[in-house]
Order: sequence, then C-alpha cells, then structure tokens
Amino acid sequence: MRISVVDVGSNTVRLVVADAEGGVPLPVHTAKWRLRLSDHVKPGGPVPEEAVERLVDAVAEAGRTATRWGAAEPLAFATAVVRGARNRQEVLRTVRARTGVGLCTLPGEVEAELTFLGARRWMGWRSGPLALLDIGGGSLEVAFGRGRLPDFVASLPLGASRLTHEHFEGQDPPPPELVRALRRKVRHQLRDVAARIRWEGPHTAVATSRTFQQLGRLCGAPPGRYGPFEERRLRRADLREAIGRLAVLPAAQRALLPGISAPRAMQSLAGAVVGHTAMKLTGITTLTICPWAIREGVLLRHIEDGASWWAEIVRRNEETAPPGPVPLRIATATN
Repeated sequence: MRISVVDVGSNTVRLVVADAEGGVPLPVHTAKWRLRLSDHVKPGGPVPEEAVERLVDAVAEAGRTATRWGAAEPLAFATAVVRGARNRQEVLRTVRARTGVGLCTLPGEVEAELTFLGARRWMGWRSGPLALLDIGGGSLEVAFGRGRLPDFVASLPLGASRLTHEHFEGQDPPPPELVRALRRKVRHQLRDVAARIRWEGPHTAVATSRTFQQLGRLCGAPPGRYGPFEERRLRRADLREAIGRLAVLPAAQRALLPGISAPRAMQSLAGAVVGHTAMKLTGITTLTICPWAIREGVLLRHIEDGASWWAEIVRRNEETAPPGPVPLRIATATN
C-alpha cells in the first residue's frame, strides 16, 4: 500500500509519499514548496488572496505528484497558520474545490497526539514515559505519555513566527527589554503545563519540528547530511548560550550561523526563547531531536487504524473546529 501526506505549515508545504508494508511508513518520495505563509498572515488575521492562490498551486502540485508516485489522494492538513486564520473555512473550501485535495485543519491537541505517536514509534518503548515538545510557526505542542498515544496534551499560542510578529515586529535585532518581555509571557502561559510535566517525571524528553532541529544544529548537533539515525541532542545550557548570540544579531547575520536557514532566521530568536523556557520550567536538561513528527504520526495512524479515523477528523473539522489553538486539554488516550 502506498500512501501520502501533505502538511501545510507556516513556511512550507511538504509532501511525503510512503510505502506502508509491514506497518512502517517508508518514504519513497518527498517534496516541498516554500510559501512563507506566516509572512503574510498576522495572528488572528485572514490569509490574503494572493497567498491562497499560491497555496492552491502548491497543494495541486502535491496532489499530482502523489498520483504520479502511485498514491491515492493525500491525507492533507494545515497547521496553526491556517487554523487560526479569520477566513479559515473559505481557504479550505477554495483549496478543496480547485485541487480535489481534501485539506483540513487539525485541532492543536490532535496535532500533539499525532506528533507524539510519531516520536514514540521512532524512540521505541525503551524510552519509557515520554515528554514531547514541538515548536511550530503558530503554536507550541506539549505531550506526555507512557503508551502509544499521550495521556496529556496541550497546545499553546507560542509558535516562533506568531511571537516574532507579536513582540519583535520591526525590531531587528530586538532590544533586550522586548526579549525579557517575551520570556515573561512564555513563562506565564507555560506555567500550568510545565507543572504537569514536572509532576509526571518523564524518563525521556524529545523535540520535533524544524525549529528544534535548527537550534540543535546551532548548539552543536550533527548536520542533517549525516542521516536520520545519527543521534542529535539539545542541551538546555547550550541553548541558553545560543539565545545570547541570536539576540544581538540581525536576521541576515543569524542566517550565517550553523543550522539557521535564511527563511527562519527572523523567528529563530523567539523559537529559542520558547524552547529554553519550556525546558527550564519542565526541568528538562537535555532533549533528543527526533526526526519523526506529525507527518509520520498521520501515516502511522492511517496504517494502524484504517481510513475511518481520518474521515472522522475531516467530518468534525467541517462541522465545528473553531479557529485558533486549544489552550489546554488533558486527554486520556486508549492505547
């Protein structure tokens, strides 16, 4: 069986085509289209018409590519940048009508559950009670669990792009008082979630997302060319030092640092502040950078639970699915 997933994120649209033999999604083709939606969508604002046009073109090409590689219609979802947009439903209807791809948005807690599943499968059962941190463009997902799916999930409006727009707009680099104000906000919003993680006492803590991958590389983790099986870790002390470096540099100079790409250079400081604050409040000193995340979680859930679970998510998305990340949800999952 060959399946595919399309992930519409804050910066890129990504396609993964995978074979699902033996219950493991083995990628046979990947592709991405850089849209930089977060540059055009302010928090709580609409997706502009020209950005919708580019999104339609990218999703249509992703659908055609999946077909050429022998996969059925992709499992397509958009993350916080579309989920929180004022015209979210109009964007989804336009994409579906013009591409034939059933794009939907996922509630923040569902993103956390699926990302946790991908990380759990990659890390294996030997990792024990597992804590997860994932910094996206619009939201931060946190999860904890002992089994296949998490026992606790939270989605908070602490994405790297969102916070850059809200706190550092027009400031490159931002003055120290704005960085301190951002850290205070992150501490306040993370307080209750972090207390739960500390209470659970995870045996292993993992991080997913491009933000954490780039911060890990900045702090000395091996580069991506060494392959996914190379162990990569991010230490809290190293990240604290990296914040000092990022805070004094404009985005153009941050992009010259190891791991920091030009498209994400502007938001790298906010991402680092969120990551370090989350690690400090939860008591996590070291994170393992995990290459599997939400896309792999979607593929695994489809392989293990069949097509009906995705159809139910799409149905609920169309009926309700209010825009914006879910502030906090404690979930007891059936493993």
